[in-house]
Amino acid sequence: MPPAHTPPALTPPRSEAGYHMADLAQATTDPNAAASGAYRTRGQMFWREFRRNRGALVGTAMLTILVGMVVFAPFVTRYGPIDPNYGARFAPPSTEHWFGTDRTGRDIFTRVVYGGRISLLVGLVAVGISASFGTLLGLVSGFYGGWLDNVIMRFMDFVLAMPGILLAITIVFALGPSLTNVMIAVGIASMPQYARVVRASVLSTKQLPYVEAARANGAGDASVMGRHILPNVFAPVLVLATLGLGSAVLSVAALSFLGLGAAPPTPEWGLLISDGRGVLRRSWWVATFPGLAIMVTVLAVNLIGDGLRDAMDPRLRGQV
Repeated sequence: MPPAHTPPALTPPRSEAGYHMADLAQATTDPNAAASGAYRTRGQMFWREFRRNRGALVGTAMLTILVGMVVFAPFVTRYGPIDPNYGARFAPPSTEHWFGTDRTGRDIFTRVVYGGRISLLVGLVAVGISASFGTLLGLVSGFYGGWLDNVIMRFMDFVLAMPGILLAITIVFALGPSLTNVMIAVGIASMPQYARVVRASVLSTKQLPYVEAARANGAGDASVMGRHILPNVFAPVLVLATLGLGSAVLSVAALSFLGLGAAPPTPEWGLLISDGRGVLRRSWWVATFPGLAIMVTVLAVNLIGDGLRDAMDPRLRGQV
């Protein structure tokens, strides 16, 4: 008799993350399997997905170089950011002055590098303000609901109804022109985005079984929100904050360009563009290179934000 046909062995289903589900089950019970790499932690999976995004790697490299130049500015350039040299007024780009000089002979490359310290720091603080208060309001609104939810969300709708830059200008006018008030204004203008995203995540998370179990065990509202709900909304907030950094840098530069932020002779990117707009035809480099610095920074941050979003959201990789 011919030998009986042996059906092929069934291959365990493989997830999009790149490992067998059977390996995952084995790794949870067998420490040797986990040590051999059968089980990948979330951090390892995130890093692998992030590395696959070439745009994110390019953005990371660009931002790393930019931050390195800003941090080590005294070693990158030999000139002072506010030291005039009237003998070299409006000198074009050369080996002596890579980006040329301005109306008082100050080196544009030096002022762009030192200006990155102010623009990036102000942008980071503005994002920190908007992310912190927006996350808190969204967390409280989604968790408690009811009239408190209506009050907070209607206030967010009111803020969203006004263009962000117009709202920021209004706040700076009310508080007075300064970099500190610019940070506050940009932070308040961007706050509704975080509140709405966090509220949507909280509404879907607070109904999960482990949250109900925490309540049944006697956990208070603060403990449930801080230990069980907040970690689940961290990923979208991080992505939104990364993407928001580029918008914050643009907003800060716009306010300084209008004379509401940094005051001369502070080397801030928006103020540098404002100084060069009057001589754009005869000395194009005065305003062009600060504008390119803003463009490179915003591009790098957006590329990183896209990579973080794709790596942190499984649905964007076909995982459900």
